[in-house]
Amino acid sequence: MEYVSRVPRPPLAGLIDDLYYLEGAPPYPRLALPPMPSALLVLNLGTPFHIRAGAGAEPTDYADGCVVTMPTRALEFGYPPSTRSVGVHFKPWGLAPFLPMPAAELCDLPVTVEQVWGRARAAELRERLAAAAGPDVMLTMLEGELMRRLRETTGLGLVRHTSSVIAATTGAVPIGGLSVSAGVSSTHLAQRFKELVGVTPKRLARTYRFAAAVLAIDPAGPVNWVDLAARAGYFDQAHFGHEFRTFTGLTPTRYVDVRRRFLREHPGHALDVGPLPAD
Repeated sequence: MEYVSRVPRPPLAGLIDDLYYLEGAPPYPRLALPPMPSALLVLNLGTPFHIRAGAGAEPTDYADGCVVTMPTRALEFGYPPSTRSVGVHFKPWGLAPFLPMPAAELCDLPVTVEQVWGRARAAELRERLAAAAGPDVMLTMLEGELMRRLRETTGLGLVRHTSSVIAATTGAVPIGGLSVSAGVSSTHLAQRFKELVGVTPKRLARTYRFAAAVLAIDPAGPVNWVDLAARAGYFDQAHFGHEFRTFTGLTPTRYVDVRRRFLREHPGHALDVGPLPAD
């Protein structure tokens, strides 16, 4: 599977972690994506894929791609035998300047690109991307499109600064002190976060803390769960286990078993970072 990634230039670099191109056979027909402090835009250039948003939900097909604000639970992506797409991994606040609606309206409810940017515009962009001469040209084209769509967003500076404090501490920051240091009420801060990120500051902090724990796991070796939980800022093992099940639907040990399966069956694969086999 080919995966090409690059960081955009400013000012997009303050909103986006990377732009990427993905093509080839996925490692598994279904992949579960645990929540991470990131929003996602996918422009699909191949056969439709589907997303299951929650354990009891029915899978929904996405032909033109999808837009996902920062999730609070795992999403399951179902892929065709061969997939081709370009996309954007946004910082938690980074999608807001490109949305016509509050981010909270899309929380855990992935929508099509058409629903966000309109059918004609989404189709025109996909056609141009599909005709481009290679991944580098595609990513340059997508970066230019995002620059044209970038708009001023009320409250973005406040949310970006506060989110950056949360990120710098991997979620280990007193939430009550964030509004005090920002000079606004906790209600105002929570409202801005829900509008621009989709979740409250407290929920974002939980996600950063979970991400720190996940990224500290080396599935190739033994895991010291007590030490890992303490370093990630969890009160105790019960708290740690509860958060893991909330975010992934799995116990910590089961999560590592699934990660080890991926490592064993597809060593060195480009997607062996967060996605998990869902079969």
